[in-house]
Amino acid sequence: MPLVNVYLREGTTPEYRQNVSAGIHRSMVEVLKIPEDDRFHFIHEFKPENVQMQPVSFGIRRGEGAMVIQLMFNDRAPEQKAELFAAIRENLRRCAGVPEEDILLCVVETNSENWRAAGRVVNPATGYDERMDHALGDAAAAR
Repeated sequence: MPLVNVYLREGTTPEYRQNVSAGIHRSMVEVLKIPEDDRFHFIHEFKPENVQMQPVSFGIRRGEGAMVIQLMFNDRAPEQKAELFAAIRENLRRCAGVPEEDILLCVVETNSENWRAAGRVVNPATGYDERMDHALGDAAAAR
């Protein structure tokens, strides 16, 4: 049950926010192999005066549409996170027209025992719930 927080300046349309969420979710389904119905995204809009972000940081110019995306999930390999970041950049460009310089990503990893939903816990050996174990087994068998 990954949790996603998206922080952006107010003034976007509901369709834009929906497209941002769809791009992030598609990336997580493809790369992290989460179930399609495992979407928990919270989009937070702030008045422009409540967003204090440098217009140029580390030599990268950020536009008014710059957003911070915070992803919370259990421990993943650095290579998988790099693949996820690349997929999010591409899917946000394709789904919502977000330029890569306006995307700031942050992962907060937690131990698998810290996740609960409807009394279910993730399998500590794999970090996935029983549906994901099954789905991963099917995907591996199909290769």
